[in-house]
Amino acid sequence: MLLGRRDFPTDGVTDYCDALGEALARQGVTLLRRRVPWSERGWWQALRWLSTESRDWSGDWVLFQYTSLGWSRRGFPFGAIAVVALLRWRGVRCAVVFHDANAATGDGPIDRIRAAFQMWVIRTIFVLSKRSVFTFPLEGIAWLPADASRAAFIPLGANIPANLRLRRNGQDRADRPKTIAVFGVTVGRVTPEEVADIAYALSRADEHLSPLRLLVLGRGSDEARGALEAALHGTGVELIVRGVLPAAEVTQALCEADALLFVRGLVSPRRGSAVAGVACGLPIVGYGEPDSSFPLSEAGVEFAPWHDRDALARALCHLLSDDVRWNELHERSLRAQADYFSWDMIARQYLKIFAGG
Repeated sequence: MLLGRRDFPTDGVTDYCDALGEALARQGVTLLRRRVPWSERGWWQALRWLSTESRDWSGDWVLFQYTSLGWSRRGFPFGAIAVVALLRWRGVRCAVVFHDANAATGDGPIDRIRAAFQMWVIRTIFVLSKRSVFTFPLEGIAWLPADASRAAFIPLGANIPANLRLRRNGQDRADRPKTIAVFGVTVGRVTPEEVADIAYALSRADEHLSPLRLLVLGRGSDEARGALEAALHGTGVELIVRGVLPAAEVTQALCEADALLFVRGLVSPRRGSAVAGVACGLPIVGYGEPDSSFPLSEAGVEFAPWHDRDALARALCHLLSDDVRWNELHERSLRAQADYFSWDMIARQYLKIFAGG
């Protein structure tokens, strides 16, 4: 596995590689991890390092992990092309794992130039690679050519330990508040719409299901504390912010919740925080459409139309007040985890790629 620059304070791509390596090891496959040191040494020295390191890789598979910011500080990842081209010259069988399948969006002129450059990079390394792996269904990637036989869709797995314990009624103790978890808030800036969506759904649910508790954890949660406190002021909702936690503690926290609320865009299999909810058997309430979110649509998800806060609040209230519905969605998430999102299942799909040569 070949990685670029590490992200902080958490790095989903590194977690992905660690979990995949462990799952492949259980299948008898050794997967080594190498990180191209371009951010520490500069690109010229990094490519010299890679040329030396890859001297004996001819005929081996390399899983090149692509995100735009993994290969560029400002989102112009030309170095990704140089790396894939070098691997091809070395005779390596390169499979690019596209964690970003499309360019970043923005309204400014620099944003548009950056987006065009990223799309050129993505299409170029797709052409240069022997195989391509996408963490999103292929039919949702508009730029793929008509003959995409070298491309494969393999879902993301959760970057936390799974907990498939069967539960009932959404809670273990009848006397505790219903707990709604939000795993991750947009990093870098607190989005007013995101906070407003969370607060609206919780305040509406609190009118019928008090007492309620909002548990916010993961990246961006500490930064969002003040905005959430202000938005929930005057409601009876208890706010708990836990920040970035070790993976095992995230699992424990999610398993103690009654629902995962997702408003950071649309619920999709590319969203690691949504997949983490599935790994804990947690019903999910969020924006999205079942027809465009497979295989996450097979899990226990209550979908609401994009930015329809009333529908979002109704779905949350329905889930928390209907034990039969909660149990149904809980069991669907457990099945989806086993059928689509378990790392052993993901590893077996990679083995098919390796066997295909």
